[in-house]
Amino acid sequence: MTFTVFTAGNTGAWNILSIAPVTGESLGPASHLEIAPSASLGGASPAPWQFRGFTSHVRYVERAEKTALTSVQAGLGRAEATRAALIPIRKSAAWWDLTQEERRKIFEDKSHHIAASLKYLPAIARQLYHCRDLGEPFDFLTWFEYAPEHATMFEDLVGVLRATDEWTYVEREVDIRLTRAI
Repeated sequence: MTFTVFTAGNTGAWNILSIAPVTGESLGPASHLEIAPSASLGGASPAPWQFRGFTSHVRYVERAEKTALTSVQAGLGRAEATRAALIPIRKSAAWWDLTQEERRKIFEDKSHHIAASLKYLPAIARQLYHCRDLGEPFDFLTWFEYAPEHATMFEDLVGVLRATDEWTYVEREVDIRLTRAI
């Protein structure tokens, strides 16, 4: 399994514009973020903070939803997508005590996570990294990329998602905004 490592520091492909706690404690300051694949989890880094995650199959989706997402989703690394957001999230024990079916009902039936997000694609590209089972401080690392002219659209997207029933289970969330380093 290959992991993706997000390392904060003084150098990296992304300039950090802001680090803001949404729920719970924030993260230490840093000026840059480097994102790189790693074949192993390795040891601790001297960086201000470092997170590891892995991509996995899409969860909580039905076939029609997966088809709809796949048909309009843009890939990461587009030249025009010079803005990004890394939003690490940890959900509560109450969320993880629910069955997968109960989480699906909250995720889509009540919160309409997929349906609400579709209208923002392909302008906003996204990738979810799982890290709950790795002993990391967050359950998920959500990575978004978009062009500067879609910044307002991105703000709308995160506002919509944070107003859902699903987000009542979030106990820690940090919003990190970035711009591609030149």
